[in-house]
Amino acid sequence: MYTVREIAEAIGVEAQGDLDLVIARAAEPQDAGPQDLAMATSAKYAEGLARGAAQVALLWDGADWQTLGLKAALFATRPRMALGGVSVLMDKGQGFAPGIHPTAVIDPSATLGADVSVGPLSIIAAGAKIGAGSIIGPHCYIGAEVEIGAQAQLREMVSIGARARIGDRFRAQPGARIGSDGFSYVTPEVSGVENVRKTVGDQGGAQSQSWLRIHSLGAVTIGDDVELGANCTIDNGTIRDTQIGSGSKLDNQVHVGHNTRIGRDCLICGQCGLSGSVEVGNNVVMGGQCGAADNIFIGDGVIAGGATKIISNVPAGRVVMGYPAVKMETHTEIYKAQRRLPRLMRDIENLKKAVFK
Repeated sequence: MYTVREIAEAIGVEAQGDLDLVIARAAEPQDAGPQDLAMATSAKYAEGLARGAAQVALLWDGADWQTLGLKAALFATRPRMALGGVSVLMDKGQGFAPGIHPTAVIDPSATLGADVSVGPLSIIAAGAKIGAGSIIGPHCYIGAEVEIGAQAQLREMVSIGARARIGDRFRAQPGARIGSDGFSYVTPEVSGVENVRKTVGDQGGAQSQSWLRIHSLGAVTIGDDVELGANCTIDNGTIRDTQIGSGSKLDNQVHVGHNTRIGRDCLICGQCGLSGSVEVGNNVVMGGQCGAADNIFIGDGVIAGGATKIISNVPAGRVVMGYPAVKMETHTEIYKAQRRLPRLMRDIENLKKAVFK
């Protein structure tokens, strides 16, 4: 529980009114009670405040808190930043117990830093190193010679394959998988797929063949402050490591193929899939269900709208959308033209009738 004053100081915002009021949790304006902080960060939430019973609210800049019937208020010039700060304060965590659970299996050669906690039925393999203050949730697996930096937080059933190297403050949601083998196969002779890539359509009479595995000799390297969503999967590299740069955030069910390198501070949204050997620059944003073909680069600062399919190189700073990916304004024009097609076809039919007559 925090006073209004403590919350304001922690998140760096202005506060007015009775700053000694105590807050127990954050809530929607219409659901807020007397000890709740109502999250009313724009004028559209004013009606909800009237329906709720909040005494304190996080308000939009310039709001008249007294007219709204509040006893105190905090003011956010950038509401989502303020919301982020409040969320840190109010997060009760997962309730994982400190210390090493008696059912955890830790190899004698593994090294655990100070104040590391390991949950029930987790396994830490030979030679692994876990940084100070890290939390390893229940049913996790940390492979041989894995290195994880300080203050990591692994939710339940996270799996990290051998020799992965991960920086500080790493966070992984339930079911994240790091270090699976890359999806890499080859045929004894030139395959139909190889011919199609060269000719854009012709298999060239290639015969049916069995696929032979190419083993993954590389691992995965992850920088500092990286977060992986639930059931996110990161493949090992074939020779070099697959890499994710510091500050990048990957959403649920994102797949990163072997040898792919993602730069710093990227945001990869849910169900995106990156094929093998994709080079992703810094500060790239990919909306949900985007896909990237193998062996291409996506430049710094690129933004890809949801469901975009990137099959060729994208220069730095470009905003793209569609399949295949084109400039967003071009995609908008294409979409408008598609909607006009039925009317255009009717006009053509009418013109044909007129000409034939």
